[in-house]
Amino acid sequence: MKQAVCYNVRIVELIYMEDNMVKDKKMVNKLCISAMFIAIGWLVPFLSGQNTALGNMLCFMHIPVIVAGFVLGPGYGAIIGAVTPITRFMIFGMPPIYPIGVCMAVELTGYGFLSGFLFRLLKQRSKFQEIVIIYISLIGAMLGGRLLWGAARVLCGVFSNTAFTWKLFMTGAFVTAWPGILIQIFLIPAIIIGLNRSKIMK
Repeated sequence: MKQAVCYNVRIVELIYMEDNMVKDKKMVNKLCISAMFIAIGWLVPFLSGQNTALGNMLCFMHIPVIVAGFVLGPGYGAIIGAVTPITRFMIFGMPPIYPIGVCMAVELTGYGFLSGFLFRLLKQRSKFQEIVIIYISLIGAMLGGRLLWGAARVLCGVFSNTAFTWKLFMTGAFVTAWPGILIQIFLIPAIIIGLNRSKIMK
């Protein structure tokens, strides 16, 4: 009887160790993928030639952060969103840290969190088709992130004694950025569907 109990305890220990190894492996994979998304976030602004006006129009840095939220979930997505613009400033000197970089970090945090949160929530609780879930999550994240950006700009304006008006918000969030919005609406769902079909997101 004693031997049987010891044997069962040993089996439980082995299962526990194996479970921990699997969890550790998953965490390492997520950290590696996170580092990849951050690196992509550093590199894609070079497509706009480091031109601030063109960058504001095309919003290339948004793409890896939003995709990261879909792939890794809201927690990792939020961290990647917060870290990417700040670390890019530290390495390349762009974007300017205040107020642009700070507000961008708030905005991208929202993108990364909301894309992951809405995608997982809708997958669990809705009966929509995959493409509908992706688009609802994407649009929700894009709107939420822009609202957070607007709130951050208002706060920065309070500290620096400069007014950030509704007109400036609409111009920066939608009018100027419409080419980037279109790129994201067409490109990101295609990326997520491709990753889903290749089982990378499983």
